[in-house]
Amino acid sequence: MKSYDVIVIGGGMMGTASAYYLTQEGMKVCLIERDDIAFGTVSHTDGYIGASEKEPGVDSMQGMASMKLYDEMRKTFDYDFEYSTNENGDPIGFVYFCESEFEMEMAKKQVAENQKLGIEQYMVSVQELRELEPNCATDLLGGMWVPKDAAVCPFKVPFAFVQEARKTGLLDVMTRTEVVDIIQDPNTKAVQGVVTDKGETINAPNIVNACGCWAPFIGAMVGMEIPIEPRFGQLTITEKAGKITQNRLCMEYGYFLTKFFHDGEGERPIPDLVKAYNVCLNITSDLTGNTVIGGCRLFRGFSIKSEYKIMQACAMRGIRFFPMVKDLNCIRAFGGIRPFCLDQLPIVSDVEEVPGFFMAAGHEGDGITLGPITGKLISQYVTGKPLEFELAHEIAWSRFKNKDIAALKAKEEANTRALQEIERKILARL
Repeated sequence: MKSYDVIVIGGGMMGTASAYYLTQEGMKVCLIERDDIAFGTVSHTDGYIGASEKEPGVDSMQGMASMKLYDEMRKTFDYDFEYSTNENGDPIGFVYFCESEFEMEMAKKQVAENQKLGIEQYMVSVQELRELEPNCATDLLGGMWVPKDAAVCPFKVPFAFVQEARKTGLLDVMTRTEVVDIIQDPNTKAVQGVVTDKGETINAPNIVNACGCWAPFIGAMVGMEIPIEPRFGQLTITEKAGKITQNRLCMEYGYFLTKFFHDGEGERPIPDLVKAYNVCLNITSDLTGNTVIGGCRLFRGFSIKSEYKIMQACAMRGIRFFPMVKDLNCIRAFGGIRPFCLDQLPIVSDVEEVPGFFMAAGHEGDGITLGPITGKLISQYVTGKPLEFELAHEIAWSRFKNKDIAALKAKEEANTRALQEIERKILARL
């Protein structure tokens, strides 16, 4: 019977990051993944990392902390995970476009709040937008420039964590292996190990639940009700056409409004099809010459099926902000699900009522950014070392002691029904 210091369940961004930082603390780790490394959410996303597309406060400060770790990783890891830089070796940066006075006012408030936190972020004029992105539309009101945000190849980061962790000799990886039960002490509820679908029992006094959208299924094995739901997104890929954007991510400011349900505070000037599918633009021309265009935020259960009308809506937003996109052919599209925690913050901590059980899930669309800081925090929780992130308590499981999970679920269901009703009415007119 195999024994380890820690079992990490989940071979995506959070699981591999946790495994890496735990091995750096000298802990013997078993990483268990039911499919393969980077098989799930992390391989169905665009790979942008930064602090700017997060709510000012604990959300954006997590981003800042993680970006510092990414900067260390790109300089010390042997595995190339394609961290994007400009000709000076600095991060490539993000650009946000504002097309209404409401968006300009919201952006100004966000910039002011994030600057107070130490995030390098600026409002820019239409002329400055054109200097940053020469192919963008000419009728925009202005935007934001975030020079320190960057991008990585998302599915390569987990492989980088695994390769670096294996150098210590302290990591074993079990792929195509599913955890079907968690063994607990009948008196204390402390975890003691797991049982796999292969009938094998693996012992460990510490278990990390890093299963993203599937974290609630693992949580149920120890009696936890985890408020995480899958939130669907979709991306469209064009033919090779060179630089439409300047190899950096560009977003409409509506991305931020949609992500945090701020749409109702000010009407976005968007076509009905775009509204029906809750679409807002993120776009970049990658290093291969293809342009990636997204995306949407919808609740579709666990389906990752691409939808043609979402592709149309994404194309509309791409053309609106980069008119030359209208001449490009689409070569493929893909969907994915994000682990959306119902209070819009991830869960990263120990679980007091289940000794030895740790949570690293619920990062929604921020998982690529927050992998390193999440892994670092998990290693500190497991080893009992001081937590280096000063706002760690705000993303701890303990916050749900004073929250009504049923009410959170009811709110999410109401939001979903509202979006579905908008979709139904709009599509009936089209």
